[in-house]
Amino acid sequence: QASISKVKEFKASERTVVVAGLPVGCFSDHSLATLVKSHFQDVKNEGGDVEDVIYPTKTKGVAYVIFKEKKVAENVIKQKKHYLVKNAGYARLTVSHVSEKVFSSVTAVLDLSIFWSQVILESLVKDLKKKIPTLSFSRLEHNGRISVKGSFLAIKKLKETLQLKANSLLEKNRNCISEEREWNRQSLQRGAQRRSNASESLRALTPETAECEEMLVLDTDVFSYLKQKCGFYEDTLHKFHILSQERADGEITTVCLKNAQAGSQPHNVKHVKELLEEWARALHFELRKETFILGGKGEKEKRNIEQACKQVSSRYLRVLVSIYRTHIDIIGSSSDTYQFKKEVMKLVGQKVS
Repeated sequence: QASISKVKEFKASERTVVVAGLPVGCFSDHSLATLVKSHFQDVKNEGGDVEDVIYPTKTKGVAYVIFKEKKVAENVIKQKKHYLVKNAGYARLTVSHVSEKVFSSVTAVLDLSIFWSQVILESLVKDLKKKIPTLSFSRLEHNGRISVKGSFLAIKKLKETLQLKANSLLEKNRNCISEEREWNRQSLQRGAQRRSNASESLRALTPETAECEEMLVLDTDVFSYLKQKCGFYEDTLHKFHILSQERADGEITTVCLKNAQAGSQPHNVKHVKELLEEWARALHFELRKETFILGGKGEKEKRNIEQACKQVSSRYLRVLVSIYRTHIDIIGSSSDTYQFKKEVMKLVGQKVS
């Protein structure tokens, strides 16, 4: 399969865009690539001459389109809405700049065992595959765990779908309890006891459901940068009197938003959610991530790299440095992360790769 490395061979990153949201399973790879090329050559879509379309790629439903002119690529990205032709179901496309290490692919491990007492897990997975065909699912394990890989937007949609499923089942449980209360008080006590385990398990997935007014699902790296390097996050929460509850689950972070004051405007929470989503979306396409691998290196070399990162970070205040036992992540703009890595490598006596 083709990958982003092929884009690098063309040395045309400034003329290349990432296209996500392609309808998977409806057309052959060649036919879909042809549809994409036709779409982006159409002047009505701000398109122009296309040099090449790279599809399929390592991420389902994602293609790379290389234009002959940089300006055309920029115009295509500015066009907010892109829809494929009618026979492709008017599939809405997401278009962004290409970046070698942009957050284009996410892997998440789901624990579906919480749904055991409510649904057949195999049927649930089958339904998820049908609803979000751009995701790749591993085999469902006996303990209810399953690995899922795809674009961040697809993973976000998956999380929201499961959230709705969990809420629906919880509501169903509550309705059953209400009906049983009317029917038989003793039966209610026994029924509530039988369902308590299932209800508690579902609440483990959505611990904030009862109080959460709005929920954000963000890439963990993007959220970390937003919270730690952008004053906008805390300023916005403070300005509109909003409380946030955050939970990181691997590469996905869920943020629950609710009013801090009882008399606050009810639309404030939704407005803040929209502001944060817009800000996070901009970061999602602008940020780049570089990683220094510490595994396999001697203790002295690890210390040298860590100290170099700390030293250089004082000059790059817009770069987020996260130090872990096995690696060090640096996140920032493309130019900042490149220069940051270059300076660190110079300090430790290595060449930039």
